[in-house]
Amino acid sequence: MTTYTKVNMYVLGLSFFYHNSAACLLKDGEIVAACEEERLSRVKNDPGFPLRSVEFCLQRAGIGIEDVELVAFYEKPFLKLERTVISHIQNWPKAFFEFPKIFESALTKTTRIPQTIRKELGYRGDTVFVRHHEAHAASAFYTSPFSDSAIVTVDGVGEWDTTTIWMGSGNSVELLESVAYPDSLGLFYSAFTQYLWFEVNEGEYKVMGLAPYGVPRFKELIFDRILRLFPDGSYSLNADFFRYAHSDSMICPEKFRECFGFLPRTPQEPFRQEHFDVAASAQSVFEEALEAVCRRAVDSTGCRRICLAGGSALNCVANSRILLSGIADDVWVFPAAGDAGGAVGAALFAWHRLLGNERPNPRPLTDVFWGPEFSDESIAEYLSRTGIPFHSYGEEALSAAVSWLLSCQKVIWWFQWRMEFGPRALGNRSILADARNPENWNRVNRKIKFRESFRPFAPSILQERFRDRFVFPKSDSPFMLFTARAKTGDFPAATHVDGSSRVQTVDERNGRFFRLLSDFEKNFGSPALVNTSFNVAGAPIVCSPQNAYQCFLRTDMDVLVLGNCVVEKSDIPFARKFSESSYK
Repeated sequence: MTTYTKVNMYVLGLSFFYHNSAACLLKDGEIVAACEEERLSRVKNDPGFPLRSVEFCLQRAGIGIEDVELVAFYEKPFLKLERTVISHIQNWPKAFFEFPKIFESALTKTTRIPQTIRKELGYRGDTVFVRHHEAHAASAFYTSPFSDSAIVTVDGVGEWDTTTIWMGSGNSVELLESVAYPDSLGLFYSAFTQYLWFEVNEGEYKVMGLAPYGVPRFKELIFDRILRLFPDGSYSLNADFFRYAHSDSMICPEKFRECFGFLPRTPQEPFRQEHFDVAASAQSVFEEALEAVCRRAVDSTGCRRICLAGGSALNCVANSRILLSGIADDVWVFPAAGDAGGAVGAALFAWHRLLGNERPNPRPLTDVFWGPEFSDESIAEYLSRTGIPFHSYGEEALSAAVSWLLSCQKVIWWFQWRMEFGPRALGNRSILADARNPENWNRVNRKIKFRESFRPFAPSILQERFRDRFVFPKSDSPFMLFTARAKTGDFPAATHVDGSSRVQTVDERNGRFFRLLSDFEKNFGSPALVNTSFNVAGAPIVCSPQNAYQCFLRTDMDVLVLGNCVVEKSDIPFARKFSESSYK
């Protein structure tokens, strides 16, 4: 393997063959570009090889694959295969029907990842394999503002590890402790996701959104029968309740019925109070267990700063509990904490830990706008070429026009500059609405996003107004990774039933989005807007102007803003009829 570095050295990080594949390109240790494959393939949570994403990253840097010095993959494939095979052997004969799938996957995917990389990319250089939780830990620590930190990673499973504690210092991340499969906080939460009939690895945030409607009356029952939490912060699961070690199902339905008194919810079944209470109980148990792990991390490292990553670190309610608990002085969460972020972590781990590059003075990550970008000129050319009527504006006029439309209770689909990396829309691929109007919650949920009515929306607010309107221990929250308590009822369309909001703070670094919020406050009295991702249920966030316009036609939207171009549905004769019939 290459053991030296040079000027203009490129490292490519990859994650694929599980879910939500991605690629990330570093130049001399700095992130040049990163993209999730789903955004380009238009296949939700695309697990395939991220060829489009790699091509985008190389194009952004203006290089070819021959210029890449090192490729880093976010898992150790044979270690993952070892865990899968041993787990199924230990669960024989219950795992009998799953065994053929294991070997087919091993022969076609797991054991052939080096060959896949060479074949798909024409790459002839070195490839390194980073353990899954190493990649998560690296993604959190190397992007954090901390020179040293405790690091906690929590997800379903990566190779054998499910929960890990690390010490980050300088350019080093060192593993201290881990919890091994099949005990897993991530899989525990996914089991309740399936019990409530949401999609595993996709619907966990729905459980989090459902929880405030219930009371955690099953919490002690879960601690007594399903998850045992020990005083030292370790935990174990009762295997009788789970099937994921030998089946493609998460839970044993009979055991869950025996415990809670009802079978798994069916898709046609309306939500009942018992469903709300189970969600509240699972959320509360998860929070308490994560807090115990974080307390253990602080005790083990002696460091009162914590970095979080892994898919479970996208649970913003639990993140806020850690921040407010007093365990640590500060908490950093990597914005793309799930498996897509593993591509970033693998590349950063290779650069700092394997190649030995020193870490410059830590500085806060300012944004995650690492995806494809589209200029105002290219957008206007696309609209003109396809005959789509639009109006173009200068900077001040654009903010004035859009803020006026928002004040008229129009829903705006807002498409600007570079696409965000990670699951949150942060003002470049967003749906916007007036947060003061409670009707906008239902309108956007049911008529535009086509999703469950219980799910909340996030507010984006001018950073300077954040502490005036919300209770939060920090002065900012730029990546929607924590919840804050609303001080007033000013923003009912972006405040959950428990009075919390997953806030994004916005400052000058957000460019046009900052100017829009500033103009909306100046002229219409509110520093906040509803901000949710530019997509509909089951589809990835839009990437290109073409994606945006197609989505615009198929939903009950009012106005599409592409760059400095404004498209109004009333100007397109066939659009209204088309949108009204598209989802019937």
